[in-house]
Amino acid sequence: MTPERLRAALRGVPDPEWLDAAIERVAADPATVPRFFAAAARRCGRGPLPDAPGWTADEAARALLLAALPADHAGHAADVYRHGDAAEKLAVLRALPLLPIGAECEPLLHDAIRTNDTRLIAAALGPYSRHLDADAWRQAVLKCVFTGVPLAVVHDLDARADAGLAAMLGGFAVERRAAGREVPADAAALLDRLTAAGSPTVGPAAGPAASPVADPAVPSDARKA
Repeated sequence: MTPERLRAALRGVPDPEWLDAAIERVAADPATVPRFFAAAARRCGRGPLPDAPGWTADEAARALLLAALPADHAGHAADVYRHGDAAEKLAVLRALPLLPIGAECEPLLHDAIRTNDTRLIAAALGPYSRHLDADAWRQAVLKCVFTGVPLAVVHDLDARADAGLAAMLGGFAVERRAAGREVPADAAALLDRLTAAGSPTVGPAAGPAASPVADPAVPSDARKA
């Protein structure tokens, strides 16, 4: 996805003149971005965009506002994320791959993954998740499995899945089956692919990467209670 494609997809928004003016104003005066960011859903709508599958009008408009900034994209993105509601946080996460920011907004991914909001978790595993290190990325994938986020949303899943993830999924599968519960189909299929590709023996005994099989959706202090 690119800003140009999002702008074209927003041709039919209820108030296109407002969006054009907001983009121009943000480019000239970055301090106005929080005000326009908050108003985007009301002025542009929240419906899906047929020409930008997976995006809604408010998400696309907010991404364009961030992309229009002349500088300090990371700082402004972090600010509107920190003060925004769930929909605004989601828009920031969706926008990150479109911004010239490198890995500066990686902390926002960690924040989203710590939540139990499946929309935020899914967005955090999009293209910008390339900035997560291997351990954090594996934990995030396991969080998807625990919270029911389809693994299909994980960017570069097959390219990044490794023996460490296979070990974690194997431990999860052992615990799940021991409790008489099913393993989600996409997680089982991924584990089968990794095993067939020659990953080491999976399961709780497969080494250090296999140990974090407790539900990452549950805070550690709650698990100890």
